[in-house]
Amino acid sequence: MGSPNFKPTRIFSPHHHNSPPCTRTHQIGALLLVASTFFLVRLFDHLFSTCPPSSLNHDHTSQNFVHFSDGGSLSWPQIGYGSHLSLKIYVYEEDEIDGLKELLRGREGKISADACVKGQWGTQVKIHRLLLQSRFRTRKKEEANLFFVPAYVKCVRMMGGLNDKEINSTYVKALSQMPYFRRSGGRDHIFVFPSGAGAHLFRSWATYINRSIILTPEGDRTDKKDTSSFNTWKDIIIPGNVEDGMTKRGAVTAQPLPLSKRKYLANYLGRAQGKAGRLKLIELAKQYPDKS
Repeated sequence: MGSPNFKPTRIFSPHHHNSPPCTRTHQIGALLLVASTFFLVRLFDHLFSTCPPSSLNHDHTSQNFVHFSDGGSLSWPQIGYGSHLSLKIYVYEEDEIDGLKELLRGREGKISADACVKGQWGTQVKIHRLLLQSRFRTRKKEEANLFFVPAYVKCVRMMGGLNDKEINSTYVKALSQMPYFRRSGGRDHIFVFPSGAGAHLFRSWATYINRSIILTPEGDRTDKKDTSSFNTWKDIIIPGNVEDGMTKRGAVTAQPLPLSKRKYLANYLGRAQGKAGRLKLIELAKQYPDKS
């Protein structure tokens, strides 16, 4: 006897619906469709690229360039920002946030920016100074696109101004006073960590600034940590600092041999740290002071 809930099973077979076969005619038609689409797109691109510029753009000579005060210029595509880069960066003042002064000058306030601008970690000072003088700087937080948090913690730590525990607690204290940091979760805030340690100088970086923009010279380094603080989706690799006397015009602190006269060229920036290659370079430099 059949159950009242019994429903006949529908059997689906690949032969149940007869699909029309794909013939050579279909293949030729598909190729013609692809070819005609390609040529139509090229045609429209050509038509739009030859259209005259909008009458709203009166200065046609400067539309493709961003001009700088030193007479140079940089070509800039018309899409996106166009020839006008509308960017505003707020730089935190050391006196407006409790803790920033310690991150810049140490617990006793005796470490100067001039002392920190020298050597491997000078970028932390140079980027700060550059932004203070930048035409993109704004003094109004409400109109800023980005926020720069100045700190010379690598220099301050190396000069005994703060220890690791103090650096961590001072960062946490400073960040807790930044409402715009909380508003974005730190995504629009910029930090500079100018050494191989990266953001690990701030022990709690993963909790507090894991979404912020980090500038550092060594993105592939973890500095003996389990994880790297560098994220390729948001962070930026910057060059290590080079002394101004080696690059500025006029009198320089060094007159290096031209590359054409060098058989070998080697360099490192930082401490020897007992590394064999670095110690050998120091030995060679002492043996041949006129070649360095």
